[in-house]
Amino acid sequence: MKQNIFFTSDHHFGHTNIIKYSERPFASVAEMNAEMIRRWNEKVGKEAIVYHLGDLSLASTEETKNILNQLNGKIFLIKGNHDKATLTYPKRFEWIKDFYELNVADSEAQNGKQKIVLLHYAMKVWRSSFRGTWHLYGHSHGHLPDDETSRSFDVGVDCHNFYPLSYEEVKSIMLQKKWKAPFEGEIRD
Repeated sequence: MKQNIFFTSDHHFGHTNIIKYSERPFASVAEMNAEMIRRWNEKVGKEAIVYHLGDLSLASTEETKNILNQLNGKIFLIKGNHDKATLTYPKRFEWIKDFYELNVADSEAQNGKQKIVLLHYAMKVWRSSFRGTWHLYGHSHGHLPDDETSRSFDVGVDCHNFYPLSYEEVKSIMLQKKWKAPFEGEIRD
């Protein structure tokens, strides 16, 4: 099963201080922007689906538009707290939402589909989390400790060598976690 779906977050294109705050290995914003565009397009094809979980750009409106026009894929945006410039170019996105519950066809998942909750911010619990629904988030730039017992994690670029993650990569990470259904084996009304 080959999915053409990717997840990512927190590029902060054009943001000088993010290099220092997140200890990014770039000498300048221009270098950071160019390398992150290159890594995005290295993995994401023109027809791929990309769910970006916010904080895409803090560059000027014009530079943001220029960056967005260089990125491959059909982009679906979950708004972050730093997307003012990004929101000035809505036609680049398939849609823009605050939150989304995605269903991905997957024959290995319960009922043939994997449910995924997408939000810029991390949550402790979400709808159907006890049934194995995944939660993907950004915002924390890798500073929030991962919970090995939770089917959630940070898809931000700072956590994944500045690359988007494919559905298969997300699935692999999720299945390595020590999550167990809390009501497994119990009779429920």
